[in-house]
Amino acid sequence: MYLRKTQRRNRDGSVVRYVQLANNRRVGGQTQAEVLVNLGREDRLDLDALRRLVASINRYLGEEDDVAAPLGAEAGPLQVESSRPIGTVWLLDQLWKLLGIDTALGRHLDGRRFRTDVERVLFALVANRAVAPGSKLAAGEWATRDVVVPGLPGLDGNNQALRAMDLLIEGDATGAVQETVFFAAAHLLNLEVDLIFFDTTSTYFERDGEDEDSGDEALRRFGHSKDHRKDLPQIVIGLAVTREGIPVRCWVWPGNTSDTTVIEQVKDDLRSWRLGRVVTVADSGFSSEANLAYLTRTGGHYITGVKMRETSKKADAVLARQGRYQKVRDNLRVKEVRLDGDPGRRWIVCHNPAEAARDAERRDQQLAAITDELDRISQARTADANKARTKAAKTGKRPAKPNDAVHRKAECALRDHPSLGRWLKQHPTTGRLSIDRAKVAAEAKLDGKYLLATSDPDLTAEDVALGYKNLLEAERSFRTMKSTLYLRPVYHRLDDRIRAHVLLCWLALLLIRVAERRTGTTWRAIRNELGRIHQVTLAGPAGRLQQTTRITDAQARLFKNCGVPMPPKMTGLQTPE
Repeated sequence: MYLRKTQRRNRDGSVVRYVQLANNRRVGGQTQAEVLVNLGREDRLDLDALRRLVASINRYLGEEDDVAAPLGAEAGPLQVESSRPIGTVWLLDQLWKLLGIDTALGRHLDGRRFRTDVERVLFALVANRAVAPGSKLAAGEWATRDVVVPGLPGLDGNNQALRAMDLLIEGDATGAVQETVFFAAAHLLNLEVDLIFFDTTSTYFERDGEDEDSGDEALRRFGHSKDHRKDLPQIVIGLAVTREGIPVRCWVWPGNTSDTTVIEQVKDDLRSWRLGRVVTVADSGFSSEANLAYLTRTGGHYITGVKMRETSKKADAVLARQGRYQKVRDNLRVKEVRLDGDPGRRWIVCHNPAEAARDAERRDQQLAAITDELDRISQARTADANKARTKAAKTGKRPAKPNDAVHRKAECALRDHPSLGRWLKQHPTTGRLSIDRAKVAAEAKLDGKYLLATSDPDLTAEDVALGYKNLLEAERSFRTMKSTLYLRPVYHRLDDRIRAHVLLCWLALLLIRVAERRTGTTWRAIRNELGRIHQVTLAGPAGRLQQTTRITDAQARLFKNCGVPMPPKMTGLQTPE
């Protein structure tokens, strides 16, 4: 629906213009304009009546009464003062309110009055992670100059942002903010929380050493780095997600924390939420007997991966058991095994035929490379011996023992190779290398297989296998936090602010996943499309107003699918006094 002008030329050459309210309709594959109301001649329009009509429409829509632009030639020419993107931040703000995050923060944050709206500052920091991640100082400039953040005219990245982060971590001391936010999202999105997927990752800091002035509880510690940066201190981050990929809760531990030591805290924290019947899904790093026993307390259950190549009598017994596989998909077959000595546990052997073929091909290539290298070393050693004998025959002296250091160095390099060395064995007497055929045969039996264990008596073997494959949602969330949200670098030194930084990334991840789930589109595509919507500030003799650029059908569809309203066309009308 829009206003349009038509004109008629009189015999005397004068032109009369008319204003109409029209609407486009598609008829027979063509768009035709349908006139709804004839407002009359342009030179005879009652401008006050039009303003009253606009105000009435705005009241019906729930918008301000004074959003209509000044009409008429007396308003004078308008100049563009600024133009800043609003679309992406507007979507995030509406999802923020739809999920009740603003209410949750207001409930758990410090009740004292501040000059700055702490909730708006925290939203700006979360939106910055999702749209243009940077330091908190850069976030302040971004929110003040580069985009429109509803309800926040400006942000001081040094003071307001850091103070808001301190209040956030105080309010979430026991996970209260995360609990309130999650249950609001679960109720709104009707999430299934019967399966909770948990995994950990690490992120490092560009500094020389650990935190020595914070005692044993300091976060930045050396540990097993999943980013392959063992030379730098790090923190360990845990994340629980639903089967839809919606993050449930996050944890932050010191960098030297082992995966096997955190499962009890995760279980206790989630149990206090009273989620009902929950099956925790974790990978093989959490599958110690103590962790599995703890997960089954108070009626809980687990699905976990089991390491097949470590010495385990139960795993060996399961893999040795004969039986038929049940086809689940083209690339997945499952077989359930029960052990007499372990009645409370079900074992699921999963086999991927395509992956088995790739494993065999990869192993054959590695064995061929080893054979070629061993043959080269042997031929080089024989050539050196022949040279020594030839030289001795010419001189009539006893053949000198050839220098074998170069060949031993080549053998050591082959033995220590990260992927080829696993197939070699060294003979105790001669020290020579050869292919370990027994190990090759043992590995061939594991091609394309992985082993799962579960304590749930009701899930089918197919559900167990497919549930474990959904653990990739947790890994995808970590990739999003590290790539899209730029979790690293962390521009903070204090432990509480490091925790607050991770919590801001968690909130940004929550908004992103909700937007992706509701639109069926990647966040990158959503961000790029809505980033084209700008709010333009116009100023003239009659006053100043903000007008939103025209919203395309694709952009309107994104707002509609997310269940949020579109940005208003005009706001902030200011007339000179």
